[in-house]
Amino acid sequence: MALNADNVRVGLTGTIYLAPKGTTAPTDLDTAWGPGWADLGYMSDDGVEMEYSTDTEDITAWQSLSPVRKVLTSVDMTLGFTAIELKTRTVTLYFPGSTMTDVSGTVHKLDIPAAPSPAEWAFGLEWADGAIKNRLVVPRGEVTDRDAITVARSEAVGLNMTVSAYATSAPELATWLSNDPSWSAA
Repeated sequence: MALNADNVRVGLTGTIYLAPKGTTAPTDLDTAWGPGWADLGYMSDDGVEMEYSTDTEDITAWQSLSPVRKVLTSVDMTLGFTAIELKTRTVTLYFPGSTMTDVSGTVHKLDIPAAPSPAEWAFGLEWADGAIKNRLVVPRGEVTDRDAITVARSEAVGLNMTVSAYATSAPELATWLSNDPSWSAA
């Protein structure tokens, strides 16, 4: 197989979308994100970290020093990002179960619950490298990890979150669409 630098991709720009769990997602690259999908706004220049991992369990036999088989025991997929656009949607995503109310025309109040309930959502990730476009849809996920919020003079206040993808009744954990010509099945 020959090396081909034309197949090296970067995420020049992108968007993270959030919708209520069960919201219909685009099934192609040309359809706009429909009603219910909200753009989470600016993210840090670190972009989005997508991680997929599997765990296996070794099956050993008395007659062999090495495993005779490995059994898949778990699959985990996460998306990590830092929202730097502080708005109701990103702040309430970071603080599950929180509610934003207007105290007056210019003052707003965020009530953060002491014991939040689980907050599952649908997540969409879209990114581009020139004409190459990609979409990842996680139909069921939840923010399961949050880093500390740093308020400092020399950096944007960021809401660093990790989303865990959960299984649905479909066989897929997530769906990735791409018009990348290097992906051809040939």
